[in-house]
Amino acid sequence: MEGKKAKIQIDVHFNQDKLPEKIFWEADSNASEKKKDSKAMLLFLFDRDTKDTLKIDLWTHDFEVMEMDRLMFNAIRSLTDTYVRATNNKELAGAMNQFANYFGEKTGIIPTTE
Repeated sequence: MEGKKAKIQIDVHFNQDKLPEKIFWEADSNASEKKKDSKAMLLFLFDRDTKDTLKIDLWTHDFEVMEMDRLMFNAIRSLTDTYVRATNNKELAGAMNQFANYFGEKTGIIPTTE
């Protein structure tokens, strides 16, 4: 018996130098929405057999450093949330959260606590 499936499609348009110019994505679970335009993406997949983490990270030529800072800040916070939900290791998640706050302060995304 087959369960429900979902499809996520990512389209990357490259320029003549093979650098990403446009990144679009859509999911069939939200068919009423059109393709979403993105400037960057991070994708991590854990291989069942090799136990390796495979990653794809792409960003467009117009992706600014401050936008990369915000992407990394949000990714670290999201990884922290995922980690604590999966492991319930609140101590290590707390340390990860402290780093996220440090990163956010150093990049100016969140105000410093000083």
